[in-house]
Amino acid sequence: MTSGMRKWHVSYQRTIGYEVENCPNIFHPQNTALLSVGKRENTRRFVVVDGNVEKYFSAEIRNYFNAHKVDAKIVTFRSGEENKSVDNYLWILRELDAFPINRRDEPIIAIGGGVLTDVVGFVASSYRRGVPHIKIPTTLMGYIDASVGIKTGVNFNENKNRLGSFEPPKKVFLDRVFLKTLPKRQILNGVCEILKLAIIKDPMLFELLESHGAACVDSKFQDEIGGSILNLSIEGMIEELEPNLFEENLARKVDFGHTFSYGLETHHDAQLLHGEAVLIDMIVSSILAKARNLLSCEELNRIFDLVAGLGIVIRNDLVSPELLWNSLEERTYHRNGLQRVPLPAGIGNCTFVNDINFEEIQSACKILENRMVIDDTVYEYRS
Repeated sequence: MTSGMRKWHVSYQRTIGYEVENCPNIFHPQNTALLSVGKRENTRRFVVVDGNVEKYFSAEIRNYFNAHKVDAKIVTFRSGEENKSVDNYLWILRELDAFPINRRDEPIIAIGGGVLTDVVGFVASSYRRGVPHIKIPTTLMGYIDASVGIKTGVNFNENKNRLGSFEPPKKVFLDRVFLKTLPKRQILNGVCEILKLAIIKDPMLFELLESHGAACVDSKFQDEIGGSILNLSIEGMIEELEPNLFEENLARKVDFGHTFSYGLETHHDAQLLHGEAVLIDMIVSSILAKARNLLSCEELNRIFDLVAGLGIVIRNDLVSPELLWNSLEERTYHRNGLQRVPLPAGIGNCTFVNDINFEEIQSACKILENRMVIDDTVYEYRS
């Protein structure tokens, strides 16, 4: 055998393991959970805090690290999708590089919503080719969605999450106290992701939302039922993500509501939050499912009624067939050439389709326009 004919095969498996943990009073000085990862003596932490969180919890956060004699550099990050940028990613890296941490035992701590945890996760995955990080979500969206998985990223070239990585945190700590400070719109923004799981995966969760969802919104999920709904949502999300963390399988139930919403968010970023765009997508997808006899009229009405009961306003004035079709084409490219659109097949079940056409989308948009909004109230579908 000549030297030019040789080849080598390299194979390595990386074990992925992290915990998502309910941790009330995370910044109480007697609560040492946050220091359970990494060294605790003569140690440092690089902490990125959402600007809105700092308004309410700045003193508690600083007192916590002072009480435990941790040298913490705390930098403030502005919330909002417009700040999920390459410039802010590089800014955090510069701040981190000026405060060097040990590569393995001084984890970065991200305290904020999904935008912040996505950006900081990307920083952690790329700084020195990977340093550990901890996530503390402070929005409902981050609590049950963004913080649970391992995707990180920033927006680039006018595309959402075009740059990013898969990087598991060491731990995710969940403390419902942060939800108390959220405006109602942000609570409803996160509820849309809970509704996603209820429609395509968990009929029990759907029934809980029907019975108690409005009250949980009012209490900002501080009561016992609210905690149960959050736990069910997280369990459902983990069940879907865990077997497919790196998205080897591109047909994913959790992509329900994430086909048409991509274009809606991109074109109407000033008017729509992520969950609000996802909700429009879910309603359009449910109308498509009804047209294909995957949902009954009664089931579609239950979805409409639940949205109304939760008090969510649907911005159907931002929807056009052309925008939805362009988004579908982009997602088809992203999903490796197939639509792979999740549609509800009855409440609590899901199927995937690859043959949605423009005429179907036009018809769904007409139904959305004619049936949905009068004085910001969602009305029933009638076949």
